[in-house]
Amino acid sequence: MTTHAHLREQLGDRLVLPGDQHYDHHRTVWNAMVDRRPRLIVRCESPDDVVAAVRLARDLGLDIGVRCGGHSVLGMSVPEDGLMIDLTPMAAVTVDPATRRARVQGGALLGALDVAAQAHGLATTAGNVSHTGVGGLTLGGGMGWLARQYGLTCDNVVSYELVTADGERLRVSDDEHPDLFWGLRGGGGNFGVVTEFEFQLHPVGTRAYVAELTYPLEQAATVLRGWRDLSTEAPRQATFAASVGRGFATVGYVWAGPTDKAADLLPELRALGQPVTENVGELSYVELQTREDTPEGHAYRRYWKGHYVRGLPDAAIDALVEHGAADMGISLQAYGGAIADVPDGDSAFSQRDAAFEYVAAARWTDADEDAERMAMARRTASAVEPYSSGAYVNALSDEGAAGVRRAYRPEKLDRLTALKTAYDPDNVFHLNHNIAPAAR
Repeated sequence: MTTHAHLREQLGDRLVLPGDQHYDHHRTVWNAMVDRRPRLIVRCESPDDVVAAVRLARDLGLDIGVRCGGHSVLGMSVPEDGLMIDLTPMAAVTVDPATRRARVQGGALLGALDVAAQAHGLATTAGNVSHTGVGGLTLGGGMGWLARQYGLTCDNVVSYELVTADGERLRVSDDEHPDLFWGLRGGGGNFGVVTEFEFQLHPVGTRAYVAELTYPLEQAATVLRGWRDLSTEAPRQATFAASVGRGFATVGYVWAGPTDKAADLLPELRALGQPVTENVGELSYVELQTREDTPEGHAYRRYWKGHYVRGLPDAAIDALVEHGAADMGISLQAYGGAIADVPDGDSAFSQRDAAFEYVAAARWTDADEDAERMAMARRTASAVEPYSSGAYVNALSDEGAAGVRRAYRPEKLDRLTALKTAYDPDNVFHLNHNIAPAAR
């Protein structure tokens, strides 16, 4: 039997055990509701460490959780009495401005990618909170302010370096293991541990523009209808976004790239009603990518529900506004553009025809409020569910297999199941929004 002393001899400081000085720090993730205790944490510094950790977990019969940014709302990177593969020491980002490529290790955060690429006026689609992990975001699809121009994050991956359930290291690209390349573009963490991503970068400059107008709730339905209609004609540089909650509605857009025409949409937006406040102006792209870091920070208890909608009919807006006085955040973000340009069959991501993503998110600090806050999010999201067309796998919470079926169309789920059966027949990587292999 493998002893802790033997493991310590093999892994040194890379092994963290219960009772070690920094154990609680390494098991703590973004959602403060998550309080699980892994038996072993292996802080991987190289792909070979990941191989060793996968094989060790299999030898010991332990569940595997894979940590990067730790932003899963269910905290799936923290396995109770299992082995956590902690990728955070593998956080390097290398940019080649000549080829417009970035190599990003599997434990890097989005902020590191943004800063390194912006040194050359480059960027790729990355989410809206800089302390999110590159790995989890990308494997689920990856939405961000550049997606309407350049596609989802997964659309910008040139290659992956992957450790499989058997501990094999693979390079995966359009030419190498193309079946797996298809599945990694939106299929989540079902097929292995990605130790490095290679991204295509784009010349976006270093500036951005934000226009946000806030209205009282009694104007929200009219304003949201107008905002919806304006979004359908918006140029691809503009991503329309809105939020409702605590008695107000905020509508507007984010313009990514050269800002000389960024304010052209503002007069029509201002004509929608009588705003009580405005937030309008230029900022750096890095500032844009970090401005949500504090409200989306750690140490809060969190729960959410999400939908995709192909349209946003008036009835859906009315249902959304009905819950606008709630002490929670309801958000909408427009899709379309380059996201929809990619042929549906080219990737596992299954919702390219979505017009908007909807999320109802609760954030609180008192554990006594858990049941109430979670029920509120479920109730709020259920009002919009009749108008939904599916779900974003990265926005799933506790829906289980039903959520996975909402995220992937039947023909894609069949293909993903076959891929899982081929590469992970024992379902070693199951602490995710799981696609189970076919029964043997």
